[in-house]
Amino acid sequence: MPSPGSSPEELIIGTYTERLPHVDGKADGILSCPYQAGVIGPMRLLARTRNPSFLALSAGGRHLYAVNETIEFEGEPGGGVTAFARDTRSGSLTLLNSCSSGGVEPAHLELDPSGRFLVVANYRSGSVAVFGLEDDGSIGPMTDHVQHEGSSVHPVRQTGPHAHMIMFDPATGDLLVPDLGLDAVLGYELSDEGKLAERPDRRIAMAAGAGPRHLAFHPGGDYLLLVNELDNTVVVLCRAEHGFVTTDIASTLPAGFRGHSQAAAIRVSPSGRSVLVSNRGMDSDTIALFRFDVERGKLELADLAPAGGREPREFIFASDGRFVLVADQDTDALVVMEFSEEVPQLRYLSSTPLPTPVCLRIV
Repeated sequence: MPSPGSSPEELIIGTYTERLPHVDGKADGILSCPYQAGVIGPMRLLARTRNPSFLALSAGGRHLYAVNETIEFEGEPGGGVTAFARDTRSGSLTLLNSCSSGGVEPAHLELDPSGRFLVVANYRSGSVAVFGLEDDGSIGPMTDHVQHEGSSVHPVRQTGPHAHMIMFDPATGDLLVPDLGLDAVLGYELSDEGKLAERPDRRIAMAAGAGPRHLAFHPGGDYLLLVNELDNTVVVLCRAEHGFVTTDIASTLPAGFRGHSQAAAIRVSPSGRSVLVSNRGMDSDTIALFRFDVERGKLELADLAPAGGREPREFIFASDGRFVLVADQDTDALVVMEFSEEVPQLRYLSSTPLPTPVCLRIV
């Protein structure tokens, strides 16, 4: 239970608001709930905007940015991106502006470490767009746009490029982009003018049909963890003199599994001793919990916990590391699980109704 006199944090939730081929969106926009010590409070609507499936917060929490995951935005083909000013005391959002994302169905976005640029991954069209940010936090002109080219072996999911995430390397500042359609993580240098230059020596190739989706850095910065959506694997990448080398590849599914499954989110525990991955599928809606051997760069599957609902799209560790919050997209629920790293184990605690949750952020 919450400690007497302590203040709850704010949980901000990105959602789907419309029916798309892969989801029946039911929300009204960006949502919020108070959160404290494993307890979820009442939901409120922060802002109405279309399919704000992924969110990014500025370093001080004064601005929030959302993708608008659409194929048409403000009367033009493609998706959008929207900026809000955020009151750090009340959490309320004020619309600043919106613009085209420079591609179709944007799926992820991130601020660069300087806070001067917003970078967007357009999933459907397989491109990366960079926008300058104005002094008031609003989105300025596009400074660069890079279109990925190529395909891979999956006859449906990999007929073209599909940029799926934006992440900055905390050590080098390089921009890393997992592309599900190319079976590769692409590396870019972002200039002070907001221009992208690909670093071919930093490209990380995956097995054909793997489908790179999301990344997570180990707290020490020496390891990069990559989850592949299509073959349900986690790849451990150790920092080397020039890029990364693979030290382990592990399945997120039990031995002998033959059903349909697609991996989604990946997180490293605050201690760095555990790696968690969500699996999505009729027979596999689970959170896989791995022990991580930092010395050897190896993973060991220790637990497969039911996700408490369908399509666990994303999950996050609560600030104290004791709880894991899971966005079960297709059963309209936010699930709280207790995390025990010593056992290790995830234990279901509660489920709160919440329409089509996708992205979770705690401030």
